Amino acid sequence: MTPTITPRRMRTMVLLFLAVIGALLAGAGPASAHAALTGSDPAQGVVVDKAPSQVTLTFSEKVATNSDSLRVLDPKGKRVDTGKPSDVSGTTYAVPLHSGLPDGTYTVAWQVVSADSHPVSGAFTFSIGSPSQTTVSVSGDTVGGGIVGWLYGFGRYMSYAGFIVMVGGGAFVLACWQRGSGVRALQRLVVSGWLALTSATLLLLLLRGSYTSSGKFADVFDLSLLGQVLQTKTGAALVSRLLLLAAAALFIAVLFGAYDKRDDDEKRDLTFGLAVGGIVVSGGLAASWAMAEHASTGLQPGIAMPVDVVHLLAVAAWLGGLCALLVSLYRSDTPIEAAAVRRFSRLAFGSVLALVATGVYQSWRQLGSWSAFTDTAYGQLLLVKIGLVALMVGIASISRRWTARLADTAVVAPREAEEADTEDSVESAGSDEKEHVAARAGSAASASGGKSAGGDAKAPAADTRRAAQLARQQAAVDTARQKRERDADPDRFGLRRSVLAEAGVAVVLLAVTTVLTQTEPGRTEQEAKAATSSSSSSSATADSSSGAVTLTMPFDTGGADGKGVVSVDLDPARVGGNEMHVYVTRPNGRAFDVPEVKVAFTLEVKKIGPLPVTPDHITTGHWTATGVQIPMAGDWKVAVTVRTSDIDQVTVFKNAQIG
Repeated sequence: MTPTITPRRMRTMVLLFLAVIGALLAGAGPASAHAALTGSDPAQGVVVDKAPSQVTLTFSEKVATNSDSLRVLDPKGKRVDTGKPSDVSGTTYAVPLHSGLPDGTYTVAWQVVSADSHPVSGAFTFSIGSPSQTTVSVSGDTVGGGIVGWLYGFGRYMSYAGFIVMVGGGAFVLACWQRGSGVRALQRLVVSGWLALTSATLLLLLLRGSYTSSGKFADVFDLSLLGQVLQTKTGAALVSRLLLLAAAALFIAVLFGAYDKRDDDEKRDLTFGLAVGGIVVSGGLAASWAMAEHASTGLQPGIAMPVDVVHLLAVAAWLGGLCALLVSLYRSDTPIEAAAVRRFSRLAFGSVLALVATGVYQSWRQLGSWSAFTDTAYGQLLLVKIGLVALMVGIASISRRWTARLADTAVVAPREAEEADTEDSVESAGSDEKEHVAARAGSAASASGGKSAGGDAKAPAADTRRAAQLARQQAAVDTARQKRERDADPDRFGLRRSVLAEAGVAVVLLAVTTVLTQTEPGRTEQEAKAATSSSSSSSATADSSSGAVTLTMPFDTGGADGKGVVSVDLDPARVGGNEMHVYVTRPNGRAFDVPEVKVAFTLEVKKIGPLPVTPDHITTGHWTATGVQIPMAGDWKVAVTVRTSDIDQVTVFKNAQIG
């Protein structure tokens, strides 16, 4: 017996769906960091002799800040920072401090929004003079968590699901089964996708302000926060998505309204127009994700964003078309032709090829190394996604075999139908002749009966209503019989089972993809670990025997291959002549040969400098200079300018006590 979607089975599928989504969204944790803190001055846990004039934080990418993004708190929890954080060098941000801070342990708490729209937060401590007790607690300051974070994650999932169902369902009708424009079940599917995407976009727009700031549900309807969101890149992307959804509503109205009522010639012209309009609107909707998330920042954004658009469209064509095919097989009263199934099979195959090509590029861009597959959370989730895609492709291959058998069966069916029609025509000709004779006899009898009975004026109207009722009943019986015969087809039964299995895997795959978009890319995670490890081991450390000073600073020039770490060794770090060595390495620790490195020393309190030093290139990633003169002792600012191409350069700096 062919399985049907009973209410009980539907409830079970919905509960399973919600359980999977809940588990995955809960496992994502609050605010997965996409921009990572790679360095700070003062460094985490360090004890400085003199109170610094400012605190600087360096991130792995550009971040958005506000007046509360960087807070410095004294041991009693009172803020000692003054003014709004300033952008020092693209990825380094500084906040000034009050002068004359007393000794004790100070807490630096930061909360920013990374360039790919995800909120990031953290905290660390440093001490002046000697460590002390502190009443500051930042353990609960997690951004993007709680009920607001869960709702935001759920909204992201629903927006992806709505986009896939709407775009994929429309593509299925237009490219594979144009008769489906008159099928109510497909209409409801595509419209439900539009409603899901629209409502999810509005939800994300409302939640965005609280999600990136306080995390309180009460702030969801704060109009001032909503105004701030509308001025951000993510807010612009969400508003653009809503405008495009208005155009999508017009597309759906035409596809399932006027399109079905046109004759073949008019429908052909309208198909071309709908195809062009649908591609433009779908591409614009996909770009609303690409312009605000992973693809918009990091390595090769100019290539990554179009690739991301193609990737999303391929996912929608495959998974959304699969949902439409499932509905056509299970819920449609109009039987779907084998030719339509074959057309979708070709469309799905092309979509998988596009997914593989774009997925390989995205994996290389986000991971950067084979070890990131197993050493980072992003890589591990990506392996799960790859496994699910492979499973879906395996099930799809079974569906293709059922499709081929369904097509073979369809070739024989018209011949049998033609023979049956011939027999029926012969029988109907004989029956028509009999009915003609009977009608003549009946008319004569009714004429004589009319004379005797006087005629009943209401009889013809009653007979007409009775005939219409019988016709409706007969049509319902014929439809039920055709559906039973269609469901009894073993090839169609096998296709329905395999497509249902594909759809079940697709639900889990979409959930994993949603969590993946909220997870820090493996490349960023490894670079941050390398920079932090290097900084913690050698940043601003002094050699007890020689007095040498080593300063380590991560940098990012903003261009391709523009990230790395520069280290400056000054020996013996005293007044007079010194020997300086400069080392430039990639985030993975390998020597990095850049076109130019320059160093300058400034003693700001005495208004001395900058004193420029141009070191000589010795070998790959190594520069040196001798006789570097330091005129007097003090807290010197050491600025290093690194140029990685003809136009990409950046200056990073740190302070060091020399002399």
